[in-house]
Amino acid sequence: VQLQASGGGLVQAGGSLRLSCAASGSTFSRNAKGWFRQAPGKEREFVATISRTGGIISYAESVKGRFAVSRDNAKNTVYLQMNSLKPEDTAVYYCAKARGMLAAMNDYEYDYWGRGTLVTVSS
Repeated sequence: VQLQASGGGLVQAGGSLRLSCAASGSTFSRNAKGWFRQAPGKEREFVATISRTGGIISYAESVKGRFAVSRDNAKNTVYLQMNSLKPEDTAVYYCAKARGMLAAMNDYEYDYWGRGTLVTVSS
């Protein structure tokens, strides 16, 4: 399984970005997916997760109401729509495949990680 995140860039505070994560392999639809981020000098943190069918979604408190995760199993792609961005959202964003089908909030529940995409929010 290979995951590739894209869509990052430089945006002003209050702006929006949409991240995409394309996955290879025919088993994409079997597992939950997640988004994590790592800001400079900080540990990686959970952002959002979506279950296999998309029926269960969870967000970190810091992004709730501003970010939206979705998936298109037919396209083997998971998305992260980020609105009302803040400078503290600046980080490298990673998508990951969970071991199971249910939404997962801990990084140890994931077994494949994509290359990150950098999001920079200017004030």
